[in-house]
Amino acid sequence: MSVLLRLLALLACALVAVPGALAAPRTGHLDLDVTLDPESRRFHAAAELITSGDFGFVLHHTLAVVAASVDGKPVSVVSGRRDSQMRDWRVTAPQGAKLRIEYSGVLPALDATLDHRRVLGAISPMTAHEGSFLHSASGWYPRPAAHFSYRVKLALPGDQRGLVAGRLVTEETPRDAAGHYIATFEFEHPADGIDLMAGLYTVREKLVPRGDATPLRLRTYFYRDLDALADGYLEDSRRYLELYAEQIGAYPFSEFSVVASPLPTGFGMPTLTYIGREVLKLPFIRATSLGHEVLHNWWGNGVYADYAKGNWSEGLTTFMADYFYKERESRAAAREMRLSWLRDFAAVPAGAHRPLAAFRSRTHGAEAAVGYGKSAMVFLMLRDAIGKDAFRRGLRLFWERHRFKLASWDDLRAAFEQAAGRSLKTFFEQWVQRAGSPTVRVVEARALLENGKNKLALTLTQTAPPYAITVPVEIVAGGNSQTRQIAFDRERDIAIIELDAVPEGIRLDPELRLWRVLDREELPPILRQWLIARAPRMAVVSPGAEFRLAAETLAKRFFEMPAKISSPAEALGGAEPALVVGLHRDVDAALSELGLPPRPATIGVRGSAQVWTVDDARSGRRTGAPVAVISVSDTESLKSLARPLPHYGAQSYLILDGARVIRRGIWPAPGRVIRVTR
Repeated sequence: MSVLLRLLALLACALVAVPGALAAPRTGHLDLDVTLDPESRRFHAAAELITSGDFGFVLHHTLAVVAASVDGKPVSVVSGRRDSQMRDWRVTAPQGAKLRIEYSGVLPALDATLDHRRVLGAISPMTAHEGSFLHSASGWYPRPAAHFSYRVKLALPGDQRGLVAGRLVTEETPRDAAGHYIATFEFEHPADGIDLMAGLYTVREKLVPRGDATPLRLRTYFYRDLDALADGYLEDSRRYLELYAEQIGAYPFSEFSVVASPLPTGFGMPTLTYIGREVLKLPFIRATSLGHEVLHNWWGNGVYADYAKGNWSEGLTTFMADYFYKERESRAAAREMRLSWLRDFAAVPAGAHRPLAAFRSRTHGAEAAVGYGKSAMVFLMLRDAIGKDAFRRGLRLFWERHRFKLASWDDLRAAFEQAAGRSLKTFFEQWVQRAGSPTVRVVEARALLENGKNKLALTLTQTAPPYAITVPVEIVAGGNSQTRQIAFDRERDIAIIELDAVPEGIRLDPELRLWRVLDREELPPILRQWLIARAPRMAVVSPGAEFRLAAETLAKRFFEMPAKISSPAEALGGAEPALVVGLHRDVDAALSELGLPPRPATIGVRGSAQVWTVDDARSGRRTGAPVAVISVSDTESLKSLARPLPHYGAQSYLILDGARVIRRGIWPAPGRVIRVTR
């Protein structure tokens, strides 16, 4: 299911959800016969459905109804309100009648300049000879119900290939470009929308035997410059599908396709993933993002999230895909991912904290820090709490019970409770229904000698109201270390631990397995703090109208909220994150004048641009606005940052050559050892 549709489907999903067990949602069925000519952008379609009474629907404003009939008899269709994108339509029909609607128009041209944020927000159907994307929420078809099955017949010029999610029923390939490509797709399960993709694709196919079942059809729809990558994507798709079928249950569909997009997208729909053509070339995509999108065929597209009660599917997919790959890589890699989740959340202003139950879709960085990072960490903590075997049984139970049905966090809890054989009410209530995270501190660590035995008295505190948590504590004693688990559910508690040797120091949760507020020493500043700032400020320290315009353009792409452009003194005078932008010499002069630390030696003046956050913990600076710096060699170098920079929120510093990142990193933050007193 594509990302934007999740937001638009929320109300509809809420209306059809059944309290309690959440059975399969109310469904309809839609037959579509579509002809699309990307060169002229002409679109024509005929839609057929069975009505449940008078039928209202919306179409994109570029499309208009040309004819309609009820049970074969012509009827009039009334057009209604139009906003900037959509127009309302309504037809009078009795319940159970067969309604046919013919409509056509000239679609908007594909906007190849859209970045990934604007693609998420763009809901116009777009077409061009190179590629077309008719988003499920863009009003290119009349929606018969919140969830519905469908059959789509698609006709394209002979040099084009296209698809929608579902089973390929028939396919007619022309001998030359003068003919037409015609394909029919069928989706028999309840879907919440239809995405249509087309382009100048070369199609590669691999059939994978599945015992007595119909072979699994794997396909790539790639542009010619990507064709050499097809075999690798087909093989890795097979590998991921087999991996998750073993962990969860049989793959629920008959095919899976990887489709290249002319836009910087990363969408997962049932039976396919739609990924930007430039992204597909990146060597790490097959080892990371591809598996994530494959897994969505179970979580999100195989079991539907009940959005009225929160979207659990992104967090579970992140945990079972992205985090699993890091665990498989190394212990250090897994810890680094946990640190990135906690670090991203620490960058979210306290006023923007929301509970997991309120997460619907990743519309901005603060939502992502909760819906992906916190959610994945909750599944990690759950696995730690009930054990790997019970966690695995819970996943399979959840899949068996809710396949092609709506499911909520409560349904997840019920499955894991049965698998674990105990109540998980407190766990789910505090991590799913509460916003934020606990701040846990060791306020005193004291060594005791009682009856000839070494003991450690730890006084721990946490924020109110307290969580019921288990805190890992690493104890260093006699040159060795051991980790003990301390459970406490009060604002202040004292734990007495018996040891074999005199304790010397402790570290609280050194492996970062608890969702919590990190200590200052654990928390290097990262660019995400500026990206998602609620009221960011920017100071441009170099003169010239062209440079200032380039800085303002960059600010619109970089910050999620509008930035106030002001003098350096004013920008740094408040508490909101401030960004200093200028040419190398002007930046160095401004840093000195403002009393900020100089350019880090780690960065220097390599490349055409350097970006870094001022690390207060290392510089000794303790007050004032958080500061990040962009230093460039010329105006063109500043302009080249607009596209790549928003993708690197998890970094503390970057060195770029044009738009290419040649070095990146995070300021070290090892945390601290708390000395034990006697």
